[in-house]
Amino acid sequence: MSSTAEPRRQFLPRRQWFQFGAAVAATAVLSWTAAVQYYASSDEELIAEQVIAGHARSVLTSHVADVATSDQHTVKPWLSGKLDFSPPVTDLTGAGFPLLGGRLDYLDNRPVAALAYQHRQHLINLFVWPERKAARSVPMQSFAKQGYNVLHWSDGGMVFWAISDLNAGELKDFAQAYASAK
Repeated sequence: MSSTAEPRRQFLPRRQWFQFGAAVAATAVLSWTAAVQYYASSDEELIAEQVIAGHARSVLTSHVADVATSDQHTVKPWLSGKLDFSPPVTDLTGAGFPLLGGRLDYLDNRPVAALAYQHRQHLINLFVWPERKAARSVPMQSFAKQGYNVLHWSDGGMVFWAISDLNAGELKDFAQAYASAK
């Protein structure tokens, strides 16, 4: 009688199964972490989206100002009475950017001041609110998105976001004129 030997099934020892399982789990965790990092927006990107939406709303609804005047001594107290801070308001008519007025908006999970300026036929919105962290100056940073040029910086404990369809150079001129006048 001939015996045919059945092939012997060899299983991996438990230790190798454990190592294999740990490698698969580590790969899954790394993949998940990379995906979260890739798709998560930074705080700055989220604020930028809100700034763009606030500007677009003001243009589309023709709601540029709640208090429409070029008198900074009217705009500043009006905003200060509605907010928990006093935004720096200045008329830049001499620099070619007359103040149109101010309004309230809501960005970064808080009410903010929105100052409206004009340069030729272009509207500039300047959103202003206090920094959440310790006061530090952040130099101007610029980018373009959805057809708008955006500049933001912080100074003296306040955060500033300027947005317009002006070209980048003219928006920077505005921001520099505002920063030096306040």
